[in-house]
Amino acid sequence: MKHYKILLLSSLLLFIFNLTFAQTMSVYSPDKKLVVKLYMEEGKLHYNVWLNKEEMLERSPLGLRGSQMDFSANLKLIDQQVNKISETYTEPKIKISKVNYDANELICRFENGKKNRMDVIFRVSNNNIAFRYHIPQTGEQANYIIEEELSGYKFPSQTTTFLTPQATPMIGWMKTKPSYEEEYTADQAMGIPSKYGVGYTFPALFHIGSKGWVLLSETGVNALYCGSKLSEGTKEGRYKIAFPEKAENNGLGSALPAIPLPGNTPWRTITVGNDLKPIVETTIPFDVVEAQYEPSKPYSFGRSTWSWLLWQDASIKYDDQKTFIDLAAAMGYELALIDGGWEKNIGYQKTEELINYAKSKNVGICLWYNSNGYWNDAPQDPKNRMNTPAVRKKEMAWMQKMGVKGIKVDFFGGDKQETMKLYEEILSDANSYGLTVTFHGCTLPRGWERMYPNYVGSEAVLASENLIFTQHANDTEAFNASLHPFIRNAVGSMEFGPVLLNKHHNKKNDGGTIRKTTETFQLATAVLFQSPVQNFGLTPNNLKEMPAHVIDFMKKVPTTWDNTVFIEGYPGKYCVLARRHQDTWYIAAINAESTDKTITVSLPMLTSNEVSVYYDGDDRSPQIGVKKLNKSKQLRIKLLANGGNIIVSK
Repeated sequence: MKHYKILLLSSLLLFIFNLTFAQTMSVYSPDKKLVVKLYMEEGKLHYNVWLNKEEMLERSPLGLRGSQMDFSANLKLIDQQVNKISETYTEPKIKISKVNYDANELICRFENGKKNRMDVIFRVSNNNIAFRYHIPQTGEQANYIIEEELSGYKFPSQTTTFLTPQATPMIGWMKTKPSYEEEYTADQAMGIPSKYGVGYTFPALFHIGSKGWVLLSETGVNALYCGSKLSEGTKEGRYKIAFPEKAENNGLGSALPAIPLPGNTPWRTITVGNDLKPIVETTIPFDVVEAQYEPSKPYSFGRSTWSWLLWQDASIKYDDQKTFIDLAAAMGYELALIDGGWEKNIGYQKTEELINYAKSKNVGICLWYNSNGYWNDAPQDPKNRMNTPAVRKKEMAWMQKMGVKGIKVDFFGGDKQETMKLYEEILSDANSYGLTVTFHGCTLPRGWERMYPNYVGSEAVLASENLIFTQHANDTEAFNASLHPFIRNAVGSMEFGPVLLNKHHNKKNDGGTIRKTTETFQLATAVLFQSPVQNFGLTPNNLKEMPAHVIDFMKKVPTTWDNTVFIEGYPGKYCVLARRHQDTWYIAAINAESTDKTITVSLPMLTSNEVSVYYDGDDRSPQIGVKKLNKSKQLRIKLLANGGNIIVSK
């Protein structure tokens, strides 16, 4: 018993000693509502996050580990400083064209037992957190292979998740996964294994019960790092940063990132809100990154026709492409996309004729390319044009000569650093030749709108092509659409290919899969989904089959926005979102539930009391009318099941 008392006393003294020498560092948002606290205890580093005195993330680990340098333990704080950051920038390709970014920055420098040093940098703005690691060079070693990033996220027990799984490598059609095209599970408990057992893709949304919401992602990834993901979670709510799978990119290239010294990891971003408004409106992916190069020319964006979506592979021939160029001209669209297969089915000479024909109609041409080298079996041509520098530059020089506006590059091989390097090389070379770039069958964009001035957007979502492939995609279309403003589209441009007005998804509108949403719902997705170039799913028959006001809306709807305001909604159920282009507000509402919904929306941003309203009639047909807001700037609207509503300011 006496020996037991001595041990107990020793343990108590050790506990008191550790408490006494534990170090706490804090950094607040400018409005003082959001705080990050860092804790140094027994040589290990943790942090937690508080919003309005509610703990949104519990103590979560920080640190890096590699065979050359270990920053996971035995750390000592040697310096810290706090800076104020205030910046205003413009970016026409994101949800808000002019952004004022104000944040407080905490930089803490740590040293391990071998005198290696690591800076942990936190930037905290209102409702947003970004953190990363900086490794200075402290000796001869000029590079650092990171074997593990300890950065983790510990969620409170009441948390539910809105996640989409990372796919295992080299599966799916022609071994093209992972391609960020998996389904979401809404309001799921923590700790349930993901579909493939290898974690989740970013972004990831968490509902902290009555406390609010947390959105996780990353930004600032370029050729100097891999794309990361979120690990499998535990029932206790623990998740961490995880690196790509070894088999990605057909097994070639390291799954571990290596950085030059001095060097930085990408930013890990955390958006925190008591409600969903900060989640939908966040600009943190762009706030903390910088342009990687100057634009070679002023780039423009806009609306595009896209034959392949509904007319499929058979449409990649001269006459059909001419038809869709004519459709673009009739709609007043800036662009037409010629999809995969044009090299064999049309040929370079006839493609040049199409490009010149489009010029005569004041329509620009974008061309599809296969990224492929060795990482999958996707057969579409042109192949082996984008994967090597010499051939890529020759091809781009031809496109520049012909006046091609942009390229859409498909079928990438994963998230390894080697693949990220390919993305950046394509973007950089395209800029040299004045071409915009859209990625398809690809990874999530990570701040790329601001980093690369000629970058347009990425698919990285279960996009509209799946509406043609499976009836299940149509049955769940409204559910998925109601998720994207809160998750995928909250962090980056989403090249979805919206607005399919055919009731039957085939060329003649008489067979194939069947659309379950209304025409007004489809129109609403032109506003709800954000991308500076929209490859709309219109077909020539729509001009005759749709009411005049539907076609008129599609002629006028813009693709770039000056402001975005979340009105109300819940992921997986419904969403009401306002976007402003110049002086005109578009308010898009969709209902993903199986029952009709009547709601009153508040629109204080509107200066006029009279608005145009696009709505579903009782027979689900598209209607238009004029309504007046009440004195409180409110309007009562009805949303049919799988239906939509659009309010346009006058």
